[in-house]
Amino acid sequence: MATSLQDQLLKAGLADKKQAQKANKERHKKVKTKQKNKKAVIVDEAKEAAQQALAQKREKDRQLAEKQREIAQHKELEAQVANLIKTNAQPKNNGDVVLNFTHDNVVKRLYVNERTHKDVADAKLAVVSYQNNQYELVPLPVADKIKSRLPSAVIYIAETADKNREQAKSDDDWYADYDIPDDLMW
Repeated sequence: MATSLQDQLLKAGLADKKQAQKANKERHKKVKTKQKNKKAVIVDEAKEAAQQALAQKREKDRQLAEKQREIAQHKELEAQVANLIKTNAQPKNNGDVVLNFTHDNVVKRLYVNERTHKDVADAKLAVVSYQNNQYELVPLPVADKIKSRLPSAVIYIAETADKNREQAKSDDDWYADYDIPDDLMW
């Protein structure tokens, strides 16, 4: 049987037992450290994968929480708009004058009295909706509040009333330079 180099050196007297044990210890330490390093690399890869999975899960949870927060905020705004409309709704369907307005490119009608029709035409009242095909009349300041919260709820605000008044006033100013006789006979 072949003897190791270490045994041969011991027999020849070139090395003693202490040197042999020291060499064995060092070899054993090197082997151990190599094994630990391999395990450490494996453990580090597993740790990194776990940390990456955890980071992805946190990001997904954050996005889900953000969506839920947005949905809750939208529901809160809808509830505020519904409350504003319910508390400030003006009477409607109490007359025989037709109030026409468009919603989604469809002409809609409300039957109101003459006073209400005049208020809508003068932009004192606005048509709003908080549920499908349920329209309400609210004062203009309330409509502005609703528009700031949920712009799609405001259906119609008369914008031409001010323009018509300005046009009529400018027409009257043009005729102001002419004298109108009081004694005209027709």
